Amino acid sequence: MAVKVAVTVSEGRKVTMTQPEGSDDLKLSNDERLYALEAIGEHFAVGRLDADEFYERSGDIANARTLSDIRASFRDLPGGVPLEMSNGQIHKVQSGTGVPAIPDTGSPAQQPVADESELASLRRRGDLVESIDWIILGTTLVTFLVLQFVVGWNFAWVVWPSLIVTLSVPRMILNYSDEDEEVYGELKESDAEAKKQRLRLAAERIRELEGRSDSGS
Repeated sequence: MAVKVAVTVSEGRKVTMTQPEGSDDLKLSNDERLYALEAIGEHFAVGRLDADEFYERSGDIANARTLSDIRASFRDLPGGVPLEMSNGQIHKVQSGTGVPAIPDTGSPAQQPVADESELASLRRRGDLVESIDWIILGTTLVTFLVLQFVVGWNFAWVVWPSLIVTLSVPRMILNYSDEDEEVYGELKESDAEAKKQRLRLAAERIRELEGRSDSGS
């Protein structure tokens, strides 16, 4: 299907031209461009892009004039372009950046393959143990409340000491030692700090590009 577009020619006359309804050559507004910048910043924050890729793509987005100009910047990212055309208008869509990112463990090129595999295994086991812990704690709490306030059993408190056993079972099955738990905690802190740093850099880059856009307009 095509849409009709009125164009004024040099003689002052208006002529009607057709433009494909799916065309993505519509001009971007400052707000739409900023939305795309924020989306690329989120991808950088969760580790999908390194600093060089982020700076290059954010610069391309800041200089983009049309919807088609920003497609390449999102070509290999989940969720695709965070803007779409519908009924001759540009609309914002979710960028899909909430998909879990590949963990950033520092400088992979400097780490032996065996170490990377071991860290990946530790992360998986740590995530699983952490999830099981929450399930056990939630179940124990519910059991205590039912026994204490519904059944009226005065010795409902005995469910709490049982946590020593129930929490240790998944650790034994997954071969998850106290040392592993300590290292896993350090990895989580490192991941959180790295993500915080990337968010800060992304925010600074977006402010820089906003300022450049404002001064140029």
